[in-house]
Amino acid sequence: MSEYILEQKQIQGFLPHRQPFLLVDRILSITGPGSLTDPDSKSKLGIKVVGIKNVSMNEPHFAGHFPDFPIMPGVLIVEAMAQVASFAMYPALNDDKGLKSRFQCVLVGVDQARFRSPVTPGDQLRIETEVTAARTYLWSFLCKAYVGDKLVAEAKIMANLMPITDKKD
Repeated sequence: MSEYILEQKQIQGFLPHRQPFLLVDRILSITGPGSLTDPDSKSKLGIKVVGIKNVSMNEPHFAGHFPDFPIMPGVLIVEAMAQVASFAMYPALNDDKGLKSRFQCVLVGVDQARFRSPVTPGDQLRIETEVTAARTYLWSFLCKAYVGDKLVAEAKIMANLMPITDKKD
């Protein structure tokens, strides 16, 4: 079993997002029940990714959400979950076949999102995701976000591996 720990430079090499929309500070682990680089989508079931998002008062959304009681918008918590979940594809896309240059992960669905407690500046979100279904390019994840040991949000999300095409003007 392989395990991955990724720092900011590796995260930026994988995700196309940049500030202020890059919502992953560190990937603590990518683990799975089998080979993480096996191309068979059925082997992806059970891949778990744990990532960190440090919540800072300097983030632009806190100026208006809400000035007297700053809380991280739920939509950004879901986006952070989706960004962490996409790293389940990291080992396969960063293999020696060059797949990363041909595909990117795109959020296509969110179900059963629940926000249980506010996330405020100074908190550290620990996001845990698990692949629950994988069909070639369409993947489903169960995602949970914690502050300390407290569950603050959860959702089921779907993502699609989309081919990267050259844009012609």
